[in-house]
Amino acid sequence: MRLLHIALQESELLLEESDQATLTFGELVMKGGWVMVPIILLSLVAIYIFVERFYVITRAGHEDMNFMNRIKDYIYDSKIDAAVALCKSSKSPASRMVEKGITRIGRPLNDVNTAIETVGKLEVYKLEKGLATLATVAGAAPMIGFLGTVIGMIKSFYDMASAGNNIDVSLLSSGIYTALVTTVAGLIVGILAYFAYNILVSKVEKVIFRLEATSTEFMDILNEPV
Repeated sequence: MRLLHIALQESELLLEESDQATLTFGELVMKGGWVMVPIILLSLVAIYIFVERFYVITRAGHEDMNFMNRIKDYIYDSKIDAAVALCKSSKSPASRMVEKGITRIGRPLNDVNTAIETVGKLEVYKLEKGLATLATVAGAAPMIGFLGTVIGMIKSFYDMASAGNNIDVSLLSSGIYTALVTTVAGLIVGILAYFAYNILVSKVEKVIFRLEATSTEFMDILNEPV
C-alpha cells in the first residue's frame, strides 16, 4: 500500500509539472520568432484563395439541364435574340461560350468553333486565377519553416559556444523552440495548401469537361439539318 501511495504522489507531481509546462497557441507562435510572420501570412493567403475560388468554381459548375434544349429550340425557331438573352441571363462560363457561338451563326462552322474555344480558354483562365499562388504557398511555406529551423539551430550552437563550460538546457531552449515550431508550422501550412490546390484543380477539371461537352453539343445543333 505504501508503494502505491508513493507512486500516486509521484504521478501527481508529474501531472502538475506538465500542466505548468503547457504552452498556449500564442506563446507557441511567439517561440517561433519572426519566421512565423511570413508563415502566418501565407496561411491567410491560402485560406482566402481557397474559399474564394471554391465558391467561384462551384458556382461555375452549376448547370441548367434544360439550357441547351431551350437554346436548340430558339435556334430552330430562328429566335436568335431570345437565345442570346437566355445566355446572358444564365451568367455561366458555358452560357458565355454558347452566346459567342450564337453571334457567329451564319459564318463557317470552323470559325464558330474557333470562337467558342477562345471564349472557353478565357473562362478557364478566369477559373484558374490564384491557383498558381496557392501552389506557391504549398511549396514556399515548408521552405520558410526549414529556414526557421536553420536559424534556430544556428542560435543554439552560438549559445553553446558562448556559454563555454556553463551549458544549461534552458539556455538552448529558445533556439530549439524556434527550430521545431517553424518546421511544424511550415509543414502544416504547406500540406493544407497542397490539398486545397488539388481540390480546386479537380473542380476546375470537372468544369472544363462540362464546357467541352457543351461546346460539342452546340456544334452538333448547328450541324443538324433544320
